[in-house]
Amino acid sequence: MTLTSRTLGTQSPLTVSALGLGCMGMSEFYGDTDRASGIATIHRALDLGVTFLDTADMYGPFVNEELVGEAIRDRRDQVVLATKFGNERLADGTRLGINGTPEYVRAACDASLSRLGVDHIDLYYQHRVDKSVPIEDTVGAMAELVQAGKVRHLGMSEASAATIRRAHIVHPITAVQTEYSLFTRDLEETVLPTLRELGIGLVPYSPLGRGLLTGAISHESELAGQDSRRTAYFPRFQGEALKSNLELVGRIRAIADGLDCTPGQLALAWVLAQGDDVAPIPGTKRVKYLEENVAALDVAVTQEILDELESAVPASAVTGARYGDMSSIDE
Repeated sequence: MTLTSRTLGTQSPLTVSALGLGCMGMSEFYGDTDRASGIATIHRALDLGVTFLDTADMYGPFVNEELVGEAIRDRRDQVVLATKFGNERLADGTRLGINGTPEYVRAACDASLSRLGVDHIDLYYQHRVDKSVPIEDTVGAMAELVQAGKVRHLGMSEASAATIRRAHIVHPITAVQTEYSLFTRDLEETVLPTLRELGIGLVPYSPLGRGLLTGAISHESELAGQDSRRTAYFPRFQGEALKSNLELVGRIRAIADGLDCTPGQLALAWVLAQGDDVAPIPGTKRVKYLEENVAALDVAVTQEILDELESAVPASAVTGARYGDMSSIDE
């Protein structure tokens, strides 16, 4: 099976499957993990034509890259592989902060290549902007990785419009990854117009609102005890905020019912409809949900449906910040 493709970036273009796969939850953050299930999900993704895989060194930490590397070992030529550096952690999970020094960029890349078992990374992101290091220095070191053949294309994650502009001068930025969904539309004000002006692609993560937009969560007690969404770090899943946000999901479900699809499929179709330069990476660790997500590509979203969603879920309607601590976000 071959999915439709989209091209990210114009100065350093990268063709990817229209829908990607976020692999983070296979190793950490969203409750129980099962390595075999994660690998099976990646294999099924490739069979379905979802060839744009997203990981990061800090997921696990480190073990998610190893899982992805194992899964693609015999199928590397089918994959557009993206990983990230910058959120520095120790093997025991201790967080050391954000690191964008040139020395760290080089060391992190070599470590990722080793864990992934590959000779190059297709899209290498700075996971978070290190505000203590000039972005020119960080991207300069990333550009050296391109020259060395270790990396093919450069990306940024959660960067402000001003930072993106400065980075793009040093080396063409192919894509910016940031949270974007019916529930998170902050980037529409300055970041998205900047990407369009500069010819940079958008890779939305959490396009399903960390599962909230699927309609599968009706109460926080349904989340496993070790699921990070139960913590104050994710305010939208807490108490009255969750109750209010689930009312919005109900409105999406009502529209989805009329289209014979799930709320999650409609939410994904909405993201996909935002432009041909947009390639979302919904994350899952289960084949069942992967297949449901892929089916979103068949949901026909007309302008009338988009207008209906806009009325049902205005950008300002969601309750709660997307993170309890926004200090790591470049604004």
